[in-house]
Amino acid sequence: MSELIQEIQRRRTFAIISHPDAGKTTLTEKLLLFGGAIHVAGAVKSNKIKKSATSDWMEIEKQRGISVATSVMGFEYEGYKINILDTPGHQDFAEDTYRTLTAVDSVIIVVDIAKGVEAQTRKLMEVCRMRKTPVMIFINKMDRDGQNPFDLLDELEQELKVNVRPLSWPIDQGVRFKGVYNIYEHKLDLYTPSKQHVTESVEFKDLNSPDLEKHIGLSEAEQLRADLELIEGVYPEFDVNTYLDGNIAPVFFGSALNNFGVKELLDCFIRIAPYPRPVQAEERKVDPENDPMSGFIFKIHANMDPNHRSCIAFLKICSGRFDRNTNYKHVRHNKMMKFNSATAFMAQKKETVDEAYAGDIIGIPDTGNFKIGDTITSGETLHFKGLPSFSPEMFKYIENADPMKTKQLNKGIDQLMDEGVAQLFTNQFNGRKIIGTVGQLQFEVIQYRLLHEYGAQCRWESLSLYKACWIESESDEALNNFKKRKYQYMALDKEGRDVFLADSNYVLQMAQQDFPELKFHFTSEF
Repeated sequence: MSELIQEIQRRRTFAIISHPDAGKTTLTEKLLLFGGAIHVAGAVKSNKIKKSATSDWMEIEKQRGISVATSVMGFEYEGYKINILDTPGHQDFAEDTYRTLTAVDSVIIVVDIAKGVEAQTRKLMEVCRMRKTPVMIFINKMDRDGQNPFDLLDELEQELKVNVRPLSWPIDQGVRFKGVYNIYEHKLDLYTPSKQHVTESVEFKDLNSPDLEKHIGLSEAEQLRADLELIEGVYPEFDVNTYLDGNIAPVFFGSALNNFGVKELLDCFIRIAPYPRPVQAEERKVDPENDPMSGFIFKIHANMDPNHRSCIAFLKICSGRFDRNTNYKHVRHNKMMKFNSATAFMAQKKETVDEAYAGDIIGIPDTGNFKIGDTITSGETLHFKGLPSFSPEMFKYIENADPMKTKQLNKGIDQLMDEGVAQLFTNQFNGRKIIGTVGQLQFEVIQYRLLHEYGAQCRWESLSLYKACWIESESDEALNNFKKRKYQYMALDKEGRDVFLADSNYVLQMAQQDFPELKFHFTSEF
């Protein structure tokens, strides 16, 4: 087996997704703790030291306690190279999460035992189903009272439309929580509430042995035996291939905050999760073990280091091996480029990499060369597909609040739009700039970042629009007629494409009826 194939097969690249507050960032942090990537968990809160979670490093995230940008973290664990993408759970940032899902091979969904499946999780699961991405589920906060585990499994099956199979099982919950039985490894994991230490686990092959009562008590032992018998009766045997095809989701129980059940999840994950899979490009199917390097940019982030006004483009490597200081082709510009300071991440800390393999995610300093969806290859012309921008649902005019800082404002808007945080439209009628987003919170983030990262002040002016849609037509005449008739509602996006700003659903429907020769698109990828 060649070195390339060996390196690729030990890669595990996955995203953690959930509803806000289900404990996703805490879980990420505990996984890093096992990987030795951090040595003390952020859960330590004393008055002297206030640490916030490793993966939430943008100022606004620390203030709000939510993850706004996707963080990328890599670490080694038991001979595997693990790349985690921690995604924003807040629905206003769903688009960032959708794009992240194009860059991973599998997904872990975190569900809160008390709240169950929430709307955001359902939407993200649709994307996983569409892409046939294998999914594992971690049911969190077992140290609090919540639903009956069997009811929750039924809810997961109905809401997420996926078959589930528990690979660990809780022994009671809330204050009476005793631990979990690890079905996958036949072990009993006993729970002692502590945020720093990993708990005791006991090999336990024979559940009928009276030793079980000694560990967990009489009624709990009887309950556990009955539950496990029911599980074996109701759920199919766990089959790795069914999981890899995206048809069954293994379920684990635990408490991320108390570092319980996390190692079991990780140990099972590295064994069964897929290594990098082939990726479909427009030209051909790209196999990770192919020699020539190829990859795509799925995210751009400005100011990862507040002291330097730098943008970083995140490159997901799809095949071959990336080497520093080698010429690679930027397909859209059709020119060769060298990257001598590509970096790998551990949240905010980053280090220069000399080489990276399919499945890895590296950061490339960006001086305005990249857009989301760009392809980098060893020379072949390839286009990876499936990185859409969705039609925004909220719109505001952005106005300069400090005429002395026009240049800073324009630069800030440009860079933030390249990140895909929101979309910029320029009204062709009056030349005013309109920002479109998926949610209200993004306007606050943009205003905050413009002020703190670019020293520019903006103010918003409300604008009631229903939808922005990209239009195209085979017939130039029809297109021009439409633009003349609707000239007050026509805008250009950042790429100079025609966008129609419909102010109500009725207006949009009438336009579609009156101009049958036009195509109206609701994502920018067409």
